[in-house]
Amino acid sequence: MIKTPTAGRPWTRLAFIASLLLAAPANATPVLVVDAGNHQVLYQEEAGAPWYPASTTKLMTAFVVFEAIRAGEVNLATPVTMTRNATKQAFLESGLTLGRTMTLEDALFAMLTASANDVAVALAEAVVPDEKAFVQRMNDAAARLGMTGTHFSNPNGLFDKTNYTTARDLALLGLEVDRAFPEYSRFFQAAAVTIDGKEIKSNNLLLTRFSGTIGMKTGFLCASGRNYVGLATRNGKRVMVVMMGATTERERNERSAQYLTQAFDGRLASGAGRLEDLKNRGDLQPEDMRIRLCTDKSAAYEASRDALYPMGLPGHASYLKDEIPGEVRAIRTWANDNLKDVPVPARRPS
Repeated sequence: MIKTPTAGRPWTRLAFIASLLLAAPANATPVLVVDAGNHQVLYQEEAGAPWYPASTTKLMTAFVVFEAIRAGEVNLATPVTMTRNATKQAFLESGLTLGRTMTLEDALFAMLTASANDVAVALAEAVVPDEKAFVQRMNDAAARLGMTGTHFSNPNGLFDKTNYTTARDLALLGLEVDRAFPEYSRFFQAAAVTIDGKEIKSNNLLLTRFSGTIGMKTGFLCASGRNYVGLATRNGKRVMVVMMGATTERERNERSAQYLTQAFDGRLASGAGRLEDLKNRGDLQPEDMRIRLCTDKSAAYEASRDALYPMGLPGHASYLKDEIPGEVRAIRTWANDNLKDVPVPARRPS
């Protein structure tokens, strides 16, 4: 039995209640572990809670591009050009400027390995006339896949209140990408790209530190925390892990590797049924992690998470023990002298 503070010390009672709230399951961030072979849920926490996907959105962008290739609308040699709309995206590391062009094949590597937000938009515009039409395809595909807790508003995952998903839905998406397009698995396996000589590394450390990893995508926004959709295989068994809202890259990587290790060792069996049977929480709004992760309160929150998940910290064992040579994709771009760039008109003042 837990002894509560006495009524004569109200400040102690408040501190006690606060400590319980901090430890409550409602404050858990979503986790989902699934057997990719039979879709049995091996472990889950808040898998149906809405969350901002950040760059894991690019899994759906890739899925729509793969479908367009299969339909003959584009091919791996199709030029992908950086338009004005593409180059105005935020958080750019690619160094690409207006008119720089690459093949669609290289663009997929740039988007999935380097998580290039500008290239994601350029890819969308290479498939359909404009970004809005591509986003409609993303939402149509989500509906077909049964992603009932998902809505996309852009191809790259930059913050938008109407761009949300759940761990359940991301698992459905990742498993369908793996099942339907095995010929494109290489796009998720590069540990780095070089774009005209500039190296950009993947944030998926498991590719080089956890044997059997075969993808898929990381994501980060202050609002979302650090997200991960990962797939790994050992001894003929394939397991998917989805994690949302991790505080640090160490936490995200170590916890993902821990869940995968436990799944492969047969230590996870939730009895929660199949992935498709999980219910999305339509009664909730997406969690916003900005105060906890990107303000003066972040140090205290990070310390609390380190205490919960110390794996990989000094004095604690790590689940990332392997040393695997990382694949690097070299990307070369060229200038498109025939670019017809029409600036997006400014909004009329209200």
